[in-house]
Order: sequence, then C-alpha cells, then structure tokens
Amino acid sequence: MRKQLPLVLGLLLSCASLAAAQQATPAASPAPPKPAMSRAQSQRVIISIEKKLWEGWKTKDYKPFRTYLTNDSVNVGDQGVASKNDILKAFESMNCDVKSYELIDIKVVFLDSDAALVTYKATQDGTCGGDKLPAAVWASSTYVRRGGKWLAASHQETTAK
Repeated sequence: MRKQLPLVLGLLLSCASLAAAQQATPAASPAPPKPAMSRAQSQRVIISIEKKLWEGWKTKDYKPFRTYLTNDSVNVGDQGVASKNDILKAFESMNCDVKSYELIDIKVVFLDSDAALVTYKATQDGTCGGDKLPAAVWASSTYVRRGGKWLAASHQETTAK
C-alpha cells in the first residue's frame, strides 16, 4: 500500500493540474446593445419628425403621417378628435393649398425617457376647402419611443389670438 500511495498521489496531482489547466470555452457574446440616444439627440429627432409632418402636409406627401404617427395616435383640431386612420382618409380628399408655414419657439419637455411633449407656435398661409387657414396656431404634440423609434402619439392645435 505504501508503494501505491506515491503513485496514487502522483496521479491525483496530475489530474488536478490538468483540470486546472483547462479553460472553459467562452460562450458567444451577444451583440452589445445600441447605446441609448441622449436627450439632445432625441430632441433633434423629435423636432425633425414634427417638421417632416408639417412639410408632408404642405406638399401633400402623406408618407410621413403613415410612418411617424402611432397606430393609436389621437389628433385634436377644430373638426374634433381623429385617429390615424381618420387623418389618412381625410388627407385623400382634403383640398388644402399651403403656401408657407413656420414653426416658432419649439420646446421639447421629456416626461420620461420614452415620452416627450413638444410645444410651439405655428404661423401659416394657406387655405383648406376654400377656407383661409388661421394665421397662427398654438400646437402641442406628444411623442413616445416604441421599438427604439420616436413616434407622434397625439397632436392638437388651438387658434392663436
């Protein structure tokens, strides 16, 4: 037994050193998450979208409305409350001629990291259905971030006095 003890100890030490020398195969790393947008970046994106919506209205290009309004978007104006589908249908028959507009004093207030309120005054020159548009309106839009993208969830306008 004494002759076998050094042999057994040698075998144990050899196995232990082999086990310690083996390295675990690292698992494939998941793709690193995209860095979150800073508030300044989000603010620029939101203002850019708001301007695209106004420009789409002026040029009768309603793709921005299909792209940037949430499916459950709510829009409030002098005609009442309208859904995204209501807005898109109205655009098909809307006879508007917008000569110019300007968005003034745009402010973005973040309600949390995925929601923001945009306020501004808009001046406009044009007609819709033969009626002159109000020269100026106070407007607000609520934006939400869904799936990493900023979308307009609501918009309202009040004629400025």
